[in-house]
Amino acid sequence: MEPLGLIAGEGVFPLMVARGARAAGRRVVCCAFAGHAWPELRPECDAFHWVGVTRLGQWIRHLRRAGVRDAVMVGRVAKTDMYDRWRLLRYVPDLRTAKLFVTTIRHDKRPQAMLQAIVADLAREGITLIDSTRYCPEDLVRPGVLTRRRPTDAQWADIRYGWDRCQTLSRLDIGQALAVLDRDVIAVEALEGTNAMIERAGRLCRVGGWVMVKVANAEQDMRVDVPTIGTVTIEKLATARASCVVLEPGRTVILERAKVLELADRYKIAVVGYDGAGGAVTAGGGERAGGAGVAS
Repeated sequence: MEPLGLIAGEGVFPLMVARGARAAGRRVVCCAFAGHAWPELRPECDAFHWVGVTRLGQWIRHLRRAGVRDAVMVGRVAKTDMYDRWRLLRYVPDLRTAKLFVTTIRHDKRPQAMLQAIVADLAREGITLIDSTRYCPEDLVRPGVLTRRRPTDAQWADIRYGWDRCQTLSRLDIGQALAVLDRDVIAVEALEGTNAMIERAGRLCRVGGWVMVKVANAEQDMRVDVPTIGTVTIEKLATARASCVVLEPGRTVILERAKVLELADRYKIAVVGYDGAGGAVTAGGGERAGGAGVAS
C-alpha cells in the first residue's frame, strides 16, 4: 500500500494512529511539529521529520518526496500559544504559509477556518487528509455507561441539562465542554482548553460531585478536529472532585481506552457516551430504552 502521511502534534493520539496504520500494513511518514510532538513518536514511524507548525511548504516537501497521497493530522497544538507574547518569533511562517495567510486566513482566524484552509492547500498538492480515526476506530466513544460506576438520578438530570447547553456553546463556537452541578453551570470551556476548565471548576465547586459534559464541535471535521480525553483528563477530574464525564459517541476518542476506564473506576468517576436521546431514569440511576443504555 502507499505510505500514510502523519502530521503530528502533542499527545498520545499520533502514536495510536502510527501503530494502527503500521498494523494495517502501511508505512508511516511523519512530519512532527517541533516543540509539540513527543520524541517517543519517532520509533513508531518509518520516516520521521521535525517540522515547524507554520511551515506548510516544509510538510508538503517531505510528504511528496515520500510518495504520500493520504495523510492524517492529529495531536494538540495549544490554542493559548496563538496569543503568546513571542508568537511571531516562535512561529515564523515560510513563504507558502505566509501566502495562505494573506489570501485566506487573515479574513477568518478561527481555528476551524485555519484548518480548512490547510486542508484545501494540501489537496491542491495532491495530499488528501483522511478521517483521523480510520486506524483506531475501536477508541471512539460508544453510547452508554462505559464504566462500572454509574451516574445517580441527580447526575442523569445534570447530564441532560448540561448536554443541551453544551450543544449551544458548540454551535456558537465558544467551547466544547462545561461543568454542571444541580443544573447550575459552574464553568465553561473557551480558549484555555478542557484541562484548564476542569481545574477552574474544582476551585469554584469545593463540594465536588459535579458533571463534565464534552461534545464535538457543531461543524466538526473528523479529518482535523476530534475531541479526546486521556488519563491526564481523568486525573484532573479526580483532583477537582468531579463525579461524571459525558462524551459524544462516535465523535470523541478515548486515548488509551483501557487505562482511562480503569482509572475512572478507581476514582469512582462515571464515564458516559451520551447522544442526547433522553430516556426515563430508573431508580438505580441507569437509563431505560430510549436513553444511552449500557455499552458492551
